[in-house]
Amino acid sequence: MRVTRLNVRDFRNHERLEVELGPGLTVVWGPNGAGKTNLLEALYFGCTGRSCRTSNERELPRRGAGVTRVTVETAEDSSDEERHMLEVGLEPGVTRQAKVDGAEVDTLARSPARPLLSVFLPERLDLVKGPPSGRRAHIDQVVAGLWPSRAETRAAYSRALGQRNALLGRIRAGSAGPDALDAWDAELARHGVALAADRLLACERLAEPFERLANELGLPEPVELRYRPRSRAADPGGLADELAERRAADLERGFTAHGPHRDEVVLRHAGEALRAYGSQGQQRSALLALLFAERELFLAERDRAPLMLLDDVMSELDGTRRERLTELVRGSGQTVITTTEATHVPGADAADVALVEVAARAPAVAAPEPAAFA
Repeated sequence: MRVTRLNVRDFRNHERLEVELGPGLTVVWGPNGAGKTNLLEALYFGCTGRSCRTSNERELPRRGAGVTRVTVETAEDSSDEERHMLEVGLEPGVTRQAKVDGAEVDTLARSPARPLLSVFLPERLDLVKGPPSGRRAHIDQVVAGLWPSRAETRAAYSRALGQRNALLGRIRAGSAGPDALDAWDAELARHGVALAADRLLACERLAEPFERLANELGLPEPVELRYRPRSRAADPGGLADELAERRAADLERGFTAHGPHRDEVVLRHAGEALRAYGSQGQQRSALLALLFAERELFLAERDRAPLMLLDDVMSELDGTRRERLTELVRGSGQTVITTTEATHVPGADAADVALVEVAARAPAVAAPEPAAFA
């Protein structure tokens, strides 16, 4: 599935914006502050119903507008005959509505009418240098994209973890006995072992392309991606035993401190953790390598490349690595790259590359609208 057209109304600094995307590479260029990153965010928002940059929905409508609406038209990769329309409207604090082909839906996440998405933004460097929770969540998203039937495992584990933690609180308050934990230990262990196995498989499949692509994109020393679980259990019974052994400590803390929700996804370069010892440039290269490794895996597993949204990826690369990155981008699938100058993207003047110029505009103020959808 690919995006053919993006229509934006009152999103960030854009009052009205309509963009046609090419089937392969689209280069969005213009001066700093013109709204290139906002265009990428709007495209993500129109495909998912949420922002890739903020959890504060009040930041999304253009100042003074109050309501924002984004429409994304999509088509099957192999044919333009099967077309779809995704619509997301947002009035912060009042309503958020999503539609697929005119029919209202609760979420766009499971809609076959939207493409898979892969995003590089400067803020996403936290995936490399931030806490383990971000890397765990990212690998869980990769698992859900690769093997949709396994997506429920993460949700089931989270529910069991919440129930166990709530029970710990009741036991501490004297309203339940410690033996009541036995059932939730078994439930948490059952989902936990499955979750860890899914993460391990995804990391094992990503390890080789990640190392290869990281070397090509500027990390010359050996690079490693590895899933590091806290538990040594090979089956649910073993993890349940580990939880039972730590029960007294969990009761003292008031929460569950052992299990896949505390595991780590390790990224190393030359034997050192990129999170702590990698330079900004090395961390950028590692993030790009991870995203392209995931694209290879999606192509291998599902014969489906994600739409890649790459914000300002060329600015810190030398000429050779810009060439290599462009080769990767044009290898397969659909990609949107932002840059201040189109010439920063090798081959941007080719006939099969779509060029979109975003010009700086004076800010405008519009009257608020009453609802996200008329």
